[in-house]
Order: sequence, then C-alpha cells, then structure tokens
Amino acid sequence: MEGSQRLGAIIILATVFEMVVFLWAVSRRSYLAVALPVTLVLASLNALAFWIGWTMFTATEEEEEELETTLEEVTES
Repeated sequence: MEGSQRLGAIIILATVFEMVVFLWAVSRRSYLAVALPVTLVLASLNALAFWIGWTMFTATEEEEEELETTLEEVTES
C-alpha cells in the first residue's frame, strides 16, 4: 500500500470511528433538539470525508496503470 492509499484508509477508519462514537454518545443523552441537526451535519461531513478517503484509497492503482501505459507508449515511439 502506498502513502496515498494508506492515508485514504486512515481517513475511512477515522470517519467510521468518529460516527460510531458520536452516535453512541448521542444515544446516552437526551439532547435530541440539538443532536439531530448536529448529527445530520456531522453525518454529511463524515460522508464527504469517507468519499475522499475512498477515492484516495482506490485511485492510486488506476493512475499507476495509466502512467505505465503512457511510459510504454513513449518508449516505443
């Protein structure tokens, strides 16, 4: 795993862990008037962070293949 893949995996794990801990904390108290809007915002931000992490985790392999193909084409010419 390369650096960007490792960083993507860390972002994914951190967002999942953060959301689980937050939902557990919300379930322990009755702050629903405040917690529901905050939960929606936090869930949206976590979804965005998860998507960024997933993109970083999966994109490196495709870029390497494209670079190798391009280098082979340039070398052959």
